[in-house]
Amino acid sequence: MASFGWKRKAGEKVSKSMVQHFVAETEKAEEEGPNQDEDVDWLQVTKKRREVLLEDCGAQSRRLKDEGAQLAEQGRHWEAIKKWDQAIHLTPDNPVLYEMKSQVLSILQEVFPAVEAAEMAQKLRPLWWEGWQTLGRAQLNLGEVDLAVRSFQVAIHLCPSEQSLWQDDLAWARTLQKQHLATKEKMQQEEEARKQILSAPELEEDFDFESDEVLAACEAIAERQTKYEELKKTSVVIDGDGNVKNLVAGEGTSASPLPPSKEQFIKVRGL
Repeated sequence: MASFGWKRKAGEKVSKSMVQHFVAETEKAEEEGPNQDEDVDWLQVTKKRREVLLEDCGAQSRRLKDEGAQLAEQGRHWEAIKKWDQAIHLTPDNPVLYEMKSQVLSILQEVFPAVEAAEMAQKLRPLWWEGWQTLGRAQLNLGEVDLAVRSFQVAIHLCPSEQSLWQDDLAWARTLQKQHLATKEKMQQEEEARKQILSAPELEEDFDFESDEVLAACEAIAERQTKYEELKKTSVVIDGDGNVKNLVAGEGTSASPLPPSKEQFIKVRGL
């Protein structure tokens, strides 16, 4: 993925407030100009003022971006975000700023703002595979596994040679997708077993209490109850090899999910 040192593209736009400031300065200069020198080429003056404004905003934005990157590397994430917000105010069409901001917001577990920032980066630069990768990771943190799989697939389509997309991002997203499907299936089985207990057909029949039919009916209901209890004790987890497994409490392992990895899935990119 990209580093915090990515440079701004040439020709970057500036914010609306900066443009309004530029227009006001230009109009003021045009009003004062004729009284000072009738031979001044005000078209050239206006063009020059615009170029200076663009260059100044771009330089300030780059400085704020680099300062934010240094703060992020030091773990001062909120301060970094503040710097990048200032840079975005100056150059709102810079996708790298939004992408970097999304990374740090994901580290802070600010899942909704992280997705919003990543979506803005992708919107501004739709063919940037790192932007799609960051969007996919933010969507994973939000729990939108299917959307994350799609984002990683788009990133792979744009850059199929990037092995981390195949081996890390897409592989992990598909594992989570399998876990979600297995969990959904388990819940359906559990609900079906519960319904079979509550509406057991044996309870609707009339039996001779001295016959073997009563014993058979009780055994059938007991089997359903046992199956339901086993399903309730079962948890769908991912083992260390990335395989989806069903764990039952009392079989030498806990039914609670595996502890999270000590390494953060999304890391701050180095300069």
